Amino acid sequence: MVKTGGRSRVRTRLARALAALTIAGGSFAALQPATAVAAEPLNSLVPVPVSVQPAAGVTHTLAESTKIYAASAPVGDYLAGVLRKSTGYALPVQSAPSTPPADGISLLLSGAPSSVGDQGYQLTVSAQNVVLRANTAAGLFSGVQTLRQLFPAAIESPTTQPGPWTLPGATITDHPRFAYRSAMLDVARHFHPVDAVKKYIDQLAQYKINYFHLHLADDQGWRIMIDSWPKLATYGGSTQVGGGPGGYYTKAQYSEIVAYAASRFITVVPEIDMPGHTNAALASYAELNCNGVAPPLRTDIEVGYSSLCISKDITYQFVSDVIREISALTPGPYFHIGGDEAHATSDADYQTFMTKVLPLVAQHGKTVQGWHDIAKVQLPGSAVPQFWGTTTADQGVVNAVARGSKVLMSPANKAYLDMKYNSSTPIGLSWAGFIEVQTAYEWNPGAYLNGVPESAVLGVESPMWTETIVTSQHIEYMAFPRLAAHAELGWSPWATHNWNQFRTRLGAHGPRWTAAGINFYKSSQIPWDTGGNPGVCSQPAWDAAAVYTGGNVVSHNGTKWTAKWWTKGEEPGTTGEWGVWRDDGPC
Repeated sequence: MVKTGGRSRVRTRLARALAALTIAGGSFAALQPATAVAAEPLNSLVPVPVSVQPAAGVTHTLAESTKIYAASAPVGDYLAGVLRKSTGYALPVQSAPSTPPADGISLLLSGAPSSVGDQGYQLTVSAQNVVLRANTAAGLFSGVQTLRQLFPAAIESPTTQPGPWTLPGATITDHPRFAYRSAMLDVARHFHPVDAVKKYIDQLAQYKINYFHLHLADDQGWRIMIDSWPKLATYGGSTQVGGGPGGYYTKAQYSEIVAYAASRFITVVPEIDMPGHTNAALASYAELNCNGVAPPLRTDIEVGYSSLCISKDITYQFVSDVIREISALTPGPYFHIGGDEAHATSDADYQTFMTKVLPLVAQHGKTVQGWHDIAKVQLPGSAVPQFWGTTTADQGVVNAVARGSKVLMSPANKAYLDMKYNSSTPIGLSWAGFIEVQTAYEWNPGAYLNGVPESAVLGVESPMWTETIVTSQHIEYMAFPRLAAHAELGWSPWATHNWNQFRTRLGAHGPRWTAAGINFYKSSQIPWDTGGNPGVCSQPAWDAAAVYTGGNVVSHNGTKWTAKWWTKGEEPGTTGEWGVWRDDGPC
C-alpha cells in the first residue's frame, strides 16, 4: 500500500526492519509471540505477586450458597458488591469466626506472615474454601483485588453472567515494593464531576493504587469552594479549557470524594498550585495582583505567565486560608503546593514565597508535597519533591534527599498518562514524547534519578493532565493499559520486571476491561487475550524469516493480519511504531 512518492518511505522501513533483525544481543528473539488465547489466571496477575505457588489439579468454584466471612466488614461488603453484580449470587457477609470455616470465602486479620507487612496479604485457594489473611484491612483489600483477577473475566461485568465462577488452586503471598502508589487527576483544565472521579477511583483501586492526587486549581479553573474566598469557585471555576461551563466541588462534594476514596483504602492528596498556575485565583480577586487589577479568565493551555503577588501580606493570608480550609476536609498527611513552571516569578521572589508558605503547611498539620521545582529552596527533610522532569539528573532533588526528603517519581516521558501513545492518538499532548506501553513499563523508579537511591524513593505516581481530556471515556483511554504498567512498577519486586512476561499477562486484562466497559487503548504491543481459542485461520502462519509485501495475509496469535507494505521480521501486533501490519480481527 505504498502511495505515490512513497519509495523513500519504503527504503526507510526496510532499514528499520533490517535494524530490528540485528539488535545487539539478539533482543529480537526476546520478542517472540505469546499466545493470545484465554490465559491461565495465575499467570495473568497484574501487578505480579511476590510469590505464587499453584496447587496442581485443584480448583474452587463459587456456589450460589457461598458466604463471605469477614474480619473487616467494609472489605467483606466491598467484595460481595463486586461479585454479586456478575454472579447474581446473594453472597451474605458474616463476621469471621476465629477458625476459618470449611467453606466459603474468609477474610481474616490473623495468621498472615509478618513479611507481608501492613499492605500485603496471603491468599490460599483450596477445593473447599478461599482464605485471605492480612495484618490490616488495607492488606485484605489488596488481596481482594488479586482474588477478583483469579475469576474469569466476566466477573467484572455490571450485569449477571452465566459463570461458572471457578478459581485455580494456589497460595499467593504478596506485599508492595513501595508503600506509596499514586495517580493524579487534573480537574482544573477540564472539570470532572464527582461521579467521574469516583469511577476513576474504583479503577485505580483494582490495581492497588493507594494515593489519589487531585489537582484542584490552575490557570483555567478553581475547583473547590473556599468559604473565606468564595469567588475562587463561583467565578474562578466558571470556565475551563476551550470555554464551557467549568464547575467546582462544594465542600460536601469534596468530602464525598475523600470518603469514597477512603472506602477503597486510597488517601486523597489535594493540590493547589502556587505561586504560578494561579490565573483563576488572580482573576477572582484583584487584590492578589501586584497592580490591583484582575486579569481576565483564561481558557487556553499556555503556562508560566501567572504569579501571585509575592510582596503583599494578603497573598499569605489567602494561602493560609486555602490550606486551612482544604486541610480540615482532608484527613491524609499531605498537602501539595505545586510550585512548578513559575516562570513569571523571579528566583528571589520564589525563594521568599516558599520560605513563607512551607511553614503554613506545617501549621495546618500537613506535610509538604510539591513538584520537584520546589527543591530550588531549602526544604525541610519531611518535604516530598515530586520529580516530573524528562532527564535523569536534578541537583535540587539530590540536595533535598541529602536533607532527608523522599522523592515521588513521575518522570513526564515515562509516567504522564496524558501523553499520546503515538502520533495517531486522537487526544493527549506530546511535549514529553510519545509513551507506548513498553515505554511506560521499561524504567526503574528506584534507580532512575542519578544520586537518588531506592531508599530515597517514596513511590510512583501516574499524573493525568486534562487539557484535552473531557470525559470518563477519555480518562480510561489514556490510563489503560499504561496505569497497569505503572502499578506493577510500584507494587512488584524489581526482580520480577520483564517486559515480555508483562505484556502477556497484561493481554489477559483486555477481556476484563471489556466486561467492565472500560474504554482502553488496544496497543499493538500487547497480545490481547481473545477470551478463548479463536480457531485456526485459513491463512498461513506468520514466519519471521519470510518477506511480505502489501496485501499478504497471515495468521498470528489467533488474528488475521495484512501486510500494509514491505516487511520482514517485524512481528504482527508488536510493531505499533511502524505500523506495517493491519489487524483484521480474530479468526
